[in-house]
Amino acid sequence: MAEITASMVKDLREKTGAGMMDCKAALNETKGEMEAAVDWLRKKGLAKAAKKAGRVAAEGLIGISIAGAKGVVVEVNAETDFVARNDHFQGLVKLIADVALSAGANVDKIRAAKAGSVTVDEAIASSIATIGENMSLRRAAELSVKQGVIGSYMHNSVSDGLGRIGVLVALESSGKPAELVALGRLVAMHVAAANPQAVDSAGLDPAVITREKDVMADKYKQQGKPANVIDKIVESGIKTFFKEVCLLEQSYIHDPDKSVAQALKEAEGKAGGPVKVTGFVRYALGEGIEKQESDFAAEVAAAAKS
Repeated sequence: MAEITASMVKDLREKTGAGMMDCKAALNETKGEMEAAVDWLRKKGLAKAAKKAGRVAAEGLIGISIAGAKGVVVEVNAETDFVARNDHFQGLVKLIADVALSAGANVDKIRAAKAGSVTVDEAIASSIATIGENMSLRRAAELSVKQGVIGSYMHNSVSDGLGRIGVLVALESSGKPAELVALGRLVAMHVAAANPQAVDSAGLDPAVITREKDVMADKYKQQGKPANVIDKIVESGIKTFFKEVCLLEQSYIHDPDKSVAQALKEAEGKAGGPVKVTGFVRYALGEGIEKQESDFAAEVAAAAKS
């Protein structure tokens, strides 16, 4: 059995909002398995659904580049937040995003692709030598449409197309490009804020849906509710879950009385044609990367004793 550390309890509490002792009990019951502990708390009615908002720990920048009906988003990491304000590093991220437009979203292909007389890999190595920090191209994604536009939004922007949260949204439509670009930006802003998991329920991983149903069913089974009642509760509950995590069913941040789907339908008149969201990508800097935390005061005290 894994040792249950204070750090594990703290992480679980941050994920679920449950009490410290409840988190410790959940980890003990699940032998330290974090996701199982989340489910254990939810079955007891002690936690909300996990939103998979990984702790942001890495530094660097998200970069976006768009040309015509194609867009790419990349994440380039560095060691400190100071480097994000460095003109040389910003230029490197822009260069990588532009190269990805033609090279595609495969990280290895981007690194091997030429940027002028050097490869992207060589450009990164040169920047490491110049700035003095380790850097890496972590990931990349692309979206395209046969007809329509790629909308975008960059949150906490430090320069055009560079920031900490980057979003691309693919809008398929025969409508007016200028109107579609404006609409795409609004939808991309919504994605940045609401962090949906899929465009609609059909795009969700079936395992995610099964997990939600199982958690709900087990929770009400423990409360002694009969099977037929549980089935109805789960059916209603999964619809609520879809409204929370599916883009088209979410409450539109620009007009909360409407769903995103309703807002898109209303925008079709101004756009001059039907509008369909065929995909989106949301990159938040450092999501899913754990970085060792240090106790600065303890480090200073230790240094003073040496």
